[in-house]
Amino acid sequence: MTNENPFFQPSTLPYQLPPFAAIREEHYLPAFDAGFAEHLAEIKAIAENPEPATFENTIVAMERAGQLLDRVALVFFAQTSSDTTDGLQEMEREVNPRVAAHTDSIMLDVSLFARIDDLYERRAQLGLGDVELRLLEKHHQDFVREGAKLPAGDKEKLRELNERLAALSTDFERNVLAAKKAGQQVFETAEQLAGMSQDAIAAARENGEAVGLPGKYVLSLKNFSNQTELASLDDREARRALLTASLERAWEANGPVIVEIAKLRAERAALLGFRTHAEYAVQDRTAKTTAAVEGLLERLIPAALENAGQEAEALRAQLPAGQSLEAWDWTYYSEKVRKAEYEVDSEALRPYLELDSVLVNGVFHAAELVYGVTFRERPDLVAYHPDVRIWEVLDADGSGLGLFLGDFYARSSKRGGGWMGNYVEQSGLLGQPPVVVNNLNVAKPPAGEPALLTWDEVRTLFHEFGHALHGLFSDVEYPSVGGIHTPRDFVEYPSQVNEMWARWPEVLANYAKHHRTGEPVPAELVERTAEAEKFGQGFDIVENLAAVMLDWAWHSLPAGTDPGDAKEFEEAALKRYGLLIPEIPSRYRSSYFAHIWAYGYAAGYYSYLWSEVLDKDTVDWFEEGVASGRSIRESGELFRRAVLSRGASVDLMAAFAELRGRAPEVEPMLRARGLAA
Repeated sequence: MTNENPFFQPSTLPYQLPPFAAIREEHYLPAFDAGFAEHLAEIKAIAENPEPATFENTIVAMERAGQLLDRVALVFFAQTSSDTTDGLQEMEREVNPRVAAHTDSIMLDVSLFARIDDLYERRAQLGLGDVELRLLEKHHQDFVREGAKLPAGDKEKLRELNERLAALSTDFERNVLAAKKAGQQVFETAEQLAGMSQDAIAAARENGEAVGLPGKYVLSLKNFSNQTELASLDDREARRALLTASLERAWEANGPVIVEIAKLRAERAALLGFRTHAEYAVQDRTAKTTAAVEGLLERLIPAALENAGQEAEALRAQLPAGQSLEAWDWTYYSEKVRKAEYEVDSEALRPYLELDSVLVNGVFHAAELVYGVTFRERPDLVAYHPDVRIWEVLDADGSGLGLFLGDFYARSSKRGGGWMGNYVEQSGLLGQPPVVVNNLNVAKPPAGEPALLTWDEVRTLFHEFGHALHGLFSDVEYPSVGGIHTPRDFVEYPSQVNEMWARWPEVLANYAKHHRTGEPVPAELVERTAEAEKFGQGFDIVENLAAVMLDWAWHSLPAGTDPGDAKEFEEAALKRYGLLIPEIPSRYRSSYFAHIWAYGYAAGYYSYLWSEVLDKDTVDWFEEGVASGRSIRESGELFRRAVLSRGASVDLMAAFAELRGRAPEVEPMLRARGLAA
């Protein structure tokens, strides 16, 4: 290895920020090659250590291993999501199966598992602390779940399945990105976009320039089904075309891919001793059993359908005579109902929701109010794209916590949606502070114009920053249990709690100011908007439940079951659960449901609703604290210590009970959703 490759040595930049200015595409594959080799050598030394297994020479040694591989992998996979190229996509097709094979070579190593198993059997005699004991138990469970106890022939079959699944996941993601580009809606005139704000129309024209269609007005597809522009486009044909493009994307390319993924996941689950992939997936989550998940969902579906039915009747009253209610009409006429009944126009809020103000005076201000942290922009540090900004995060005592990168604008090289990622993961053992990033897909405005957000985008900004705080506040010794390395049905909990501050009066007053006049948002507009949001909860939860149940259906297939045609399977699954409602498409259709086919949420999309139970119970706790005289800052410190700082180093439901004084209750979530009195 030479020093010419920036991955070969730890970064010397503040907080070990990757040296983006020095990283080129040709550095990745050599760094992966070296990282795989170095990690395997480290694992071999652990597995073949002639000394008896100890926690230090086995578990801690494993936690120290693979640092070069981590450095390159964290940057590579972040870039393929945020700013990919044709070259990176080709590399990803090669790298993903190699990562799967590399993981298998470790998890299926007989000698290594023998040492872990030995420690596990002797765990009561080792005198370990609670965190160390939990780490040992986690490693043991992970190895068993990944096939360590399988006979040799089954281990080889598992390797083949994992490599094929990794390749298919990459194909799926590539097809979604291509479909996003192909599905963008091109309009010839501004008149076709009537109903949208002038700023949004200008952004569509700017988008046309950016994608090589000067003079055109282009609406790029977001990764979910019901595109935000549907709420404001007056032209019904424009709405129909936009939604149709969204719903029909990627079927031809991804239909066969997802069928194969579902079949292979079911086969892998059976090989590992589980009836279905869903059963396998929930075993190491906080839900623990499929029955627990299904119990929550069965409670939600009937009430959600009743609410949505009531909303549909209100919408039909707004339709022109003889016109039926179609999917592309729902959000448009919902806006009309809100205007008529609540005197609210969603577009009226946008001038008060300028991106930089929402971020600095809202998101950052809330973090200071609740947790005492402050933010100092670092223009001297270079990110991976000119649009990305970097802030140093300082704790209440002025000490440095880590770095926060903000990448907020949409571009054709970026996957859809919003997400948080790590560039450096916190670990006391490795002396690593956290470096985290938030990605959104806000339409970039014309030069010199402000980026004005929808309320949904404001909520997303607060949500993703909740994930960022989870990473930034991590204060653990061992990297594998730090930050957001928590069960899938828990990781959304801190981010959903953070959404509460978007409406907190002190925070809202600080950021919601007219971008030209500086006037604060009228209090009555906020109050009416909050009331109006109650109308639409039926639609919101039904489209989410449809996506949850699609995920659940795909991953509840027993091994050997052929789902058949992907579209037909989807239709039958939604019909089975009573969620085949043409007017309310699933939030994601199977062909572009990246959460479950590419991003780790397989049999886990229920996590958002599961976490919402914890979230709404915690919101009540914050509000009860204020009512009882406990300050927001005191509550924030308690929440940080009990939940945000501990990663998965403790039992997470016990951590919740420590905070709340009891187990979570579902009633706060039902009330917030309008599903209970």
